[in-house]
Amino acid sequence: MSRKIIYLINPISGTQKKEKIKELIIRKTRAEGIDFEILPSKADGSYDNLQKIIKKDEITDVVICGGDGTVNAVVNALQGVHVNIGIIPMGSGNGLAYAAKIPRQTGRALDIIFKGKAYPTDAFYINEKFSCMLCGIGFDALVAHEFAKQKTRGLQSYIRISTIQFFKSKPYPFEIKLKDRVLKTDAYFISIANSNQFGNNFTIAPKANMADGLLDIVIVKKMNKITLPFSVLLQVTGNNRPRYAMDYRDKKNIIYLQTDKIIIRNPGNAPLHIDGDPSETSVEFSIRVIGNCFKLLQPEKPKA
Repeated sequence: MSRKIIYLINPISGTQKKEKIKELIIRKTRAEGIDFEILPSKADGSYDNLQKIIKKDEITDVVICGGDGTVNAVVNALQGVHVNIGIIPMGSGNGLAYAAKIPRQTGRALDIIFKGKAYPTDAFYINEKFSCMLCGIGFDALVAHEFAKQKTRGLQSYIRISTIQFFKSKPYPFEIKLKDRVLKTDAYFISIANSNQFGNNFTIAPKANMADGLLDIVIVKKMNKITLPFSVLLQVTGNNRPRYAMDYRDKKNIIYLQTDKIIIRNPGNAPLHIDGDPSETSVEFSIRVIGNCFKLLQPEKPKA
């Protein structure tokens, strides 16, 4: 079956840069001899009609030109549809793209669309809300909520907000229910990761594998704020080895474990983000992995 691609791209009424990206997509796809169409992405995240278009036009690939929030909305809408998902990173963090080794440069990302292979990729539900990459409860979610309010987005804004919120931050009480035990602890934040990073190549779960049927849970416990940056540095550089839920120990400042499901009680109403976008919090989160949820075009097969 010959390929046919839908590119979902933000309307180009914005900047000249977007116009050039669209021109590059058109030129390179025509040069490959692949049929394609370009549709606008939806600001409200509604892609209910996309399945009908895919079936009618016999689409084989849907390429998302956007960030993690757009990827989340599109993949969620296409669960169970037999198409390959591609990403041209155009967001603020691009965590899923970078975890899959998809470069930010549009031309190089397009090369992966044309020459790469589609590999099964996991996702997960948090209280039946869909996440294809990472969600966080606590400090990082607070940053996401503040970041969403900014008129100017980008890495510098994110660093500025993170710094301000770091000095304001406080730990939240949590109760973590694993398969064989219950842990009560105060923590600055808890990350639930399918990919290995927040975005911008900032790794939070170095051993995460997007196709292993497991979630990487990172719990940054209450500690002296002078100690906190050094503990996080040990985590992001891979010095903190993950454990399976049944092999869990809680003596370290940062707990790193792997499991396919977990329940987190949140009596302090710590804020929540899902794939970088602010989301409504809850007093309890039931989280479970969705194995082989979608097929993602990547330059190489994920390591087992």
